[in-house]
Amino acid sequence: MEDLIRGRVGGADGYAVRCAIDGDRISGRAGGRLYGKDIELEITERGVQGTVGEESVRIELEEGELRGQVGNQKLVLRGVDRVTGFFGEPIVGWNVVAQQQGEKLQGQLGSTVLGRPFELDLGTAPGWVGTLVAVVAFYALEPRAGATVGR
Repeated sequence: MEDLIRGRVGGADGYAVRCAIDGDRISGRAGGRLYGKDIELEITERGVQGTVGEESVRIELEEGELRGQVGNQKLVLRGVDRVTGFFGEPIVGWNVVAQQQGEKLQGQLGSTVLGRPFELDLGTAPGWVGTLVAVVAFYALEPRAGATVGR
């Protein structure tokens, strides 16, 4: 039997997330059939790598934190069942906060006013995996998540 991560990013006006976990592989979709992106991730000895849509995901464990890139955005996550971190650039980025309680994960990307809440059923996955899936889904479908500051 495969384990599933499923839920919503962005509340009622957001989008669905559904991923299957098979060993060290996480595969699924953020959004629907027409407006959605595939998620393909693999947990490795050093971190997580894969793709969301056609964008690369590469994150490594460094000094107790997951650090890396989701597409063109920086990501730093710390913690296992209580996860905090930052996604994006300092001026146009999003704080990440999530709390796992049993098989449920609730969190927020960004502020309570302009941010996006997320809620996922994790199955047996740890909170950091669910948080990573939520961030990847947010990047895939939120137009402002891939925006960069002009230089």
